[in-house]
Amino acid sequence: MTKTVLCYGDSLTWGYDAENLGRHAFDDRWPSVLQKALGGEVNVIAEGLNGRTTAYDDHLADCDRNGATLLPTILHSHAPLDLVIIMLGTNDLKRGIGAGSAVGAVKGVERLVSLIRHHAWSFEDHDEPEILIVSPPHICETANDMFAAMYAGAIEQSKMMGSLYRDLADDKGCAFFDAASVVVTTPLDGVHLDAENTRALGRGLEPVVRMLLGI
Repeated sequence: MTKTVLCYGDSLTWGYDAENLGRHAFDDRWPSVLQKALGGEVNVIAEGLNGRTTAYDDHLADCDRNGATLLPTILHSHAPLDLVIIMLGTNDLKRGIGAGSAVGAVKGVERLVSLIRHHAWSFEDHDEPEILIVSPPHICETANDMFAAMYAGAIEQSKMMGSLYRDLADDKGCAFFDAASVVVTTPLDGVHLDAENTRALGRGLEPVVRMLLGI
């Protein structure tokens, strides 16, 4: 039976291209790379939204970017699921967003884990999905004035995420992967991944996902 993986994330999952201010080619996005590596026995769903937070409202956005608000509907939409990959938290570090810190981001991820664990799954013969928490890549220095201002003070906070997310995963019985172990963000804006790095993330996740799916 085909396994289904939901990749729940932000612009890093959507595939934002900081060089062209557009979207990476489909084959370059990390969920696509993961799909190709896993083959036809797995269906990888890319659920990325630019600006999505873990569990905080962005009142300046033209859509709902609160990951906790949207997640239950998305879980129903794509059920049944075998694995949910969560890679969120970078946007929580923006000035003006509710969290503004790595601690706030990890609290938001904890809320997402709770929503998955307590979701009203409609398939009684299908176990609830495994959860893989991915800490986002570190924010880096940039000459982009807008992004530098938007993420003022966030570089050090982003470097704290790996250990905090790992502790959360251990506490909640989730799997963990540190994206910063395989990718670096582009200095074009300090936040996003170039094509080479988003491909590297897909390759880096493959063995972990295979283990969790038992394939």
